[in-house]
Amino acid sequence: MSLRDLLASDAPLVHLRLSAVAGSAPREVGAEMLVAAHAQAGTIGGGQVEYRAMARAREMLDIGTTQDSLTMALGPEIGQCCGGRVTVALCVLTPDARTAMLARVDGAHAPGVMILGAGHVGRALAQVLAPLPCRVVLVDSRAEELAQARSGEHRLTPLPEAEIDQAPPGAAFVVTTHDHGLDFLLTLAALKRGDAAYVGLIGSATKRARFTRFARDHDLDASALTCPIGAAGLGDKRPEVIALMTAQEIFAAFAHNPQGTP
Repeated sequence: MSLRDLLASDAPLVHLRLSAVAGSAPREVGAEMLVAAHAQAGTIGGGQVEYRAMARAREMLDIGTTQDSLTMALGPEIGQCCGGRVTVALCVLTPDARTAMLARVDGAHAPGVMILGAGHVGRALAQVLAPLPCRVVLVDSRAEELAQARSGEHRLTPLPEAEIDQAPPGAAFVVTTHDHGLDFLLTLAALKRGDAAYVGLIGSATKRARFTRFARDHDLDASALTCPIGAAGLGDKRPEVIALMTAQEIFAAFAHNPQGTP
């Protein structure tokens, strides 16, 4: 379950945040997660630290405690070998804090990924990105394809290029439609923005060469394009593999683009 899904539920929640880290630890200060009685989202590093912090959070929900703090050494006594020390701040979310956190998760500081085309690869990519810190928008003109998608915001429109124009600065665009001509038009629109963190086009080396000529005819340099997407899958054309490799490409691009980072 994603942070957003848990925040949008009606379950009482405890917010866990690493407030201090000394030495080696699995996560950095600010890493956060949410814990409900029977669900959780996010991570503060896994292992015994997370297990014990989650147990404390659920105890807080049971007995009505609203705030707590837990400090642990990452050593043999808890079965971890990092050697550092972490402090976890725990707080039951008030309605106002919940609303504010939901706004933050949904807000402009979350990098946006627009997937243009809700076919097999587009849906798989939305699913892979669902638990990651980004806002996923799935765009298609086909209601039946969007209806099969289980993740992301869905936008049914006959004018997907308008969605590209309205996307926030630093967004990532992944073009995976059912039509090569439409692929080219949408990829061109994404590249023309000039501020995209990532522009990816499903296809092959041949398709890239054709698009490069198409872009040149429109006075546009296509060197920033990633095509084919998910090439690190080394020829594995299963949608799930392409999606996983493409997600890695997108987050590598976000890491190098100040506008695309949260």
